[in-house]
Amino acid sequence: MTGAGELTDRYVAEVVRHISADQRGDVADELRATIADTVEARGADDPESAEREVLVELGDPIRLASRYTDRPLALVGPALYPTYIRILTLLLSAVLPVVVAVSAVLDVVDGRGTPDVIGGAVGTVLTVGAQLVAWLTVVFAVVERSGKRTAVAGATWTPDDLPDRHTPTEPGTPAYASMTWHALLAALIVWQHTAQPYRIEDGTHVDALEPGLWSGWIWPILAGLAALVTIDAVRAVRGATRSLAVWGIAAQAAFSLPLAWILYDEEFFNPVFLADFNGGWQTPDSFYTVTVLAVLAAGAGEVVKRLRELRG
Repeated sequence: MTGAGELTDRYVAEVVRHISADQRGDVADELRATIADTVEARGADDPESAEREVLVELGDPIRLASRYTDRPLALVGPALYPTYIRILTLLLSAVLPVVVAVSAVLDVVDGRGTPDVIGGAVGTVLTVGAQLVAWLTVVFAVVERSGKRTAVAGATWTPDDLPDRHTPTEPGTPAYASMTWHALLAALIVWQHTAQPYRIEDGTHVDALEPGLWSGWIWPILAGLAALVTIDAVRAVRGATRSLAVWGIAAQAAFSLPLAWILYDEEFFNPVFLADFNGGWQTPDSFYTVTVLAVLAAGAGEVVKRLRELRG
């Protein structure tokens, strides 16, 4: 059983984490005193239950923090703002570092000097980070204007959502994990085309994927990924619904089927990239066969999950 006062400590820590350092001490003292006085005034026989009730009444700590700082929550609307911040934090702390690390490793493999590696990493942080922020904002703007926000995360917040005092905040739900994975794939596809991080022997920078895909098949793949990211964000906010399950199946098909086809047709990778990367070794057909089967199996698994949601 959680000891009386421990939930208060975690709640206060989460509130002050979202305000400026010079305010944290005063806000923490004021908030602890308010919670303690309210619990005591109720004269409950069970202080732990009273403590939970008070915290539920105070609401989501991110929203409460905004009141202390007089910061309006109008970016995507006050109801969705806490969830927006949590997902944005997850993307910038999970997706962005992976992309930056891949970029730095490729620069090192290309034999670039330390200044070039650092400069490339900084450029990747700025470009990919800006894209993640922009696209997530667009997704939440769509969710905000789609109505039916009766079950958003902020409205159903409970003390059980508080992070442990010794661990960082992590949503940890399947919807968040799925959204992060799909966002990472989309970011890598776009990044490898715009940044062309791979340099062949003569110093020319090339795409890792077939450049001709940008005249055709890459667009349904990216559209499917964008739709999956949007659907996962809505699922994280509202929970699974039948309509989301249907749209999820369509988005998964838009992503998986074109990807499987171009892998089967061996048109996924740039031949110039493969020739340089393989060093003359010919990629066996079995590699593409196994990869196609893996893509189709993963897609089928996702469709099964969506069908289960339809039955729910």
